[in-house]
Amino acid sequence: MAQTVKITAKSRPEKGANRIARLRKTGQVPGILYGHKETPISISTSHDELFKAVTHGTRLVDLETDGKLEKALIREVQWDFLGKDVIHVDFSRVSADEKIQVTVPLELKGVAPGVLSGGVLDMPMHSVQIECLALDIPESIKINITELQIGSVIHVKDLVALAGIRFLADADAIVVHVIQQKAEVAAPVEGAVTEGTEPEVIKKAKPVAEEDEE
Repeated sequence: MAQTVKITAKSRPEKGANRIARLRKTGQVPGILYGHKETPISISTSHDELFKAVTHGTRLVDLETDGKLEKALIREVQWDFLGKDVIHVDFSRVSADEKIQVTVPLELKGVAPGVLSGGVLDMPMHSVQIECLALDIPESIKINITELQIGSVIHVKDLVALAGIRFLADADAIVVHVIQQKAEVAAPVEGAVTEGTEPEVIKKAKPVAEEDEE
């Protein structure tokens, strides 16, 4: 189930790049809160509180804005160009009995026997979109790969979900499979003779006959 933490926010009148930059220097992250047909409001939250929640995989929060407490979903997080600091966050209001659509990560469990036999584990999908109640958002969808042999495939329709969770991705989409490792083909050595190829014969040029002197 979704882990819920409390984050304190306050409405902010600041507009413009310079004011936003000053806000970030004070340890605050600018953001926006929207949803439930209410007017979106610009807010700011503590960078430390938000960073801790995001890095722990928290999606659902109790957001207290200017003393008003409501449940909200962390919809989008923007990072700086180094990927170290949060620079903006979008929250959307949700209700406990409201079904929402979110993307959650996929987590592999175990070791695939096919890999031990020389195969290569290929995972085209690393996350999947689901629909569920706001309070039922899982931290991840776990996938057991202990029976994957070379050539074995796990599709979206093979994923095991908790009650109340519906997968929205294509049922036949490949999530993970074990493929045969391709044999490396050695590059031909320059000058080497390959099978079925006649060796090049270098003919010596004939000497040019000298003209008789007059």
